[in-house]
Amino acid sequence: MEYIILNANMNSGKLIVFEGLDGSGKSTQSQLLVKNLNQLQKKSFLSVKPTHFLIGGLIRSRLAGDWTCTSDCLQSLFLADHLFSLEKEIQPRLKEGINVISDRYFYSTYAYGALDCDKEWLITMNKNLPIPDLTIFLDLSVDKCLNRIKKERLSTELYEQYDKLAKIRSNYFDAFKIFSSTNVLIIDADRPVDEITYDIHEAVMQLLLHDYENDCIM
Repeated sequence: MEYIILNANMNSGKLIVFEGLDGSGKSTQSQLLVKNLNQLQKKSFLSVKPTHFLIGGLIRSRLAGDWTCTSDCLQSLFLADHLFSLEKEIQPRLKEGINVISDRYFYSTYAYGALDCDKEWLITMNKNLPIPDLTIFLDLSVDKCLNRIKKERLSTELYEQYDKLAKIRSNYFDAFKIFSSTNVLIIDADRPVDEITYDIHEAVMQLLLHDYENDCIM
């Protein structure tokens, strides 16, 4: 079956992406957003990267150190996982008018992959993925991210080291410049959870309201 990747989301459902370093709180906030939107009768679905499909499982086991491969191989797996997720869970829901909240997207591929892979290759690999309607970057210092990780887990994964995370954070801001046409909201994540949740909710509701008003005008 031929699968066509769109350059922009032209569906009625919105694609909202959460990005940030490990430990920044994006998983917590993405789950809260889905819960809150569904309570408001705005149907929403959470998509997590790596996924819980077969390819995502391979990635997770690599990040945990269960097996090894080259950086290019790992990033190729990330792309395959993205594409499979788009085909199986994201695009079908967007077409039905369901909002999809994605915990990580192509910004992560660039920010993490650029540690060891050719940056132009990474951009080329991901340039045809659908553009999110809104990307929310939870910005938290590397020190505080690592402190959270140590409190929550007994072990760290492949990228969870100070020098790597510092470079990844820098790579994120490079990616925001490269993909300047996308809508990125940078959130200060060094605050209480409820304050962060409130700011995110306000931004998302503005996005949904703007779309509703445009539909009324048409």
